[in-house]
Amino acid sequence: MVNKKVADVHEALKGVSSNMTFMLGGFGLCGIPENAITELVRLKISGLTCISNNAGVDDFGLGLLLQQKQIKKMIASYVGENKEFERQMLSGELEVDLTPQGTLAECCRAAKAGIPAFYTPAGYGTEVAIGKETRAFNGKMHVLEKAFNADYSFIKAWKGDEAGNLIFKGTARNFNLPMCGAAKVNVVEVEELVPIGELDPNQIHVPGVFVQRIFKGENYIKPIEQLTLSEKKK
Repeated sequence: MVNKKVADVHEALKGVSSNMTFMLGGFGLCGIPENAITELVRLKISGLTCISNNAGVDDFGLGLLLQQKQIKKMIASYVGENKEFERQMLSGELEVDLTPQGTLAECCRAAKAGIPAFYTPAGYGTEVAIGKETRAFNGKMHVLEKAFNADYSFIKAWKGDEAGNLIFKGTARNFNLPMCGAAKVNVVEVEELVPIGELDPNQIHVPGVFVQRIFKGENYIKPIEQLTLSEKKK
């Protein structure tokens, strides 16, 4: 079995450069590839196209790349809590392709499956469909959407083995699942990295065939995007 383990995040991101297209897993701040994002900031590459459900918050996640003006275009379904994202979008500094969340997920899954394009009813009759081919199926109009074509995907998993087999924890599975295997090079950071054979095959969410590089991440912060507490009863 092929060993996909690399020493650290620096080795895992070898080959990345400016003007590439990246997929980044996560949903809000849940399950985001923190180590990979930190390394991208350190590398100071620019002109990036980033595909993600949203862009984190102002001072964490993809918000760190936006602060440094490293992202040229965002393909996302949600502006979220990131004021800098909103400011750059409204000022024209940042190109933004807002995509229905289900379509975003399917564009990832289609790329992973080798499907070049698919029809979906989502977005028909709205700005989403402008300039795209449309077609009726069973009396309902659909829009042709193309699968993503990314250079790298950066994925966060809870546990993995050196062959690249992955297990996610709870809702951190989110966009990490369809994005892993959907790019030319798929890089995974995990909280726990174990030898080949230690994972229960019945618990694996993504098999190692979809992974090119895997490493053990460090110093995870895992911030809560919005913390709401109930009042203590008297």
